[in-house]
Amino acid sequence: MAVKTYKPTTPSRRSMTWYNFSALTTAHPEKSLTLSMHKTAWRNNQWRITSRYRGGWHKKLYRIMDFRGYDKLNIPARVAEIEYDPYRTSWIVLLNYADGEKRYVLAWKWVNQWDVVMCWSDAVLKPGNRKILKEIPDWFTVYNLELIPQTKGKMIRSAGQSGVVSWRDEEKKIVYVKLPSGEVRMFYETCRATIGIVSNEDHKNIVLGKAWRMRRLGRKPFVLGKSMNPVDHPHGWGEWHTDLWLKYPKAFNGRPVAPWMKTRSKKKASNKFIAQRRKTRFK
Repeated sequence: MAVKTYKPTTPSRRSMTWYNFSALTTAHPEKSLTLSMHKTAWRNNQWRITSRYRGGWHKKLYRIMDFRGYDKLNIPARVAEIEYDPYRTSWIVLLNYADGEKRYVLAWKWVNQWDVVMCWSDAVLKPGNRKILKEIPDWFTVYNLELIPQTKGKMIRSAGQSGVVSWRDEEKKIVYVKLPSGEVRMFYETCRATIGIVSNEDHKNIVLGKAWRMRRLGRKPFVLGKSMNPVDHPHGWGEWHTDLWLKYPKAFNGRPVAPWMKTRSKKKASNKFIAQRRKTRFK
């Protein structure tokens, strides 16, 4: 699916692009699987802003997604609709299960209406079917990958992304998956993943063109710290874009953010599943 361009009637229109929505089948979501999100403008219960430069987005409904699938084992489902989701970059599909239930899942590349998918060990190795990593051969592309078995898919869910099953260690029951960032990470062989590539790979070619489209997405203009007053930011001081006159740059709360300063605790154990760092070569 190609992106849609516009005639250069204004300077912002000259470079603006958007989806042409040719792959979608309907514009109306399933009412039973939608809910209205409460707007807080990223403020806490004391009404203090906890995330800066957010707010003022367009009204939209949230689609309840199913990132698990393990409670629908061996139940075939048919793709009823291919829809747009304002809360994510990829398309979503509405599945009609054989038992009568409806659920939303992430759409995969080359999805067609009336395709049949299944989450089961005996399912065919084709895009859309969900299986555990132990049953997926090497060099297959996967997405919606679980970090912990029997939870839900948390990795590789953005538009046009996919991971590759690289190799496996049967003694340790570990499967190595190369993530879109280039990092090779270890997963338990009982973690579930969906075969295929996430849909809407042309999302990377979208150009907003003007600031108002960013405001409708909920993003406000970002202001440099050295353009503020000293009461608002540690960098705020002086005239225009002068030097910081600090030993190291700081965040708005005073935390050091210099690239040569380590801010992470050495007791973290979350790196033990990383086999190969991103942006590095294999030895």
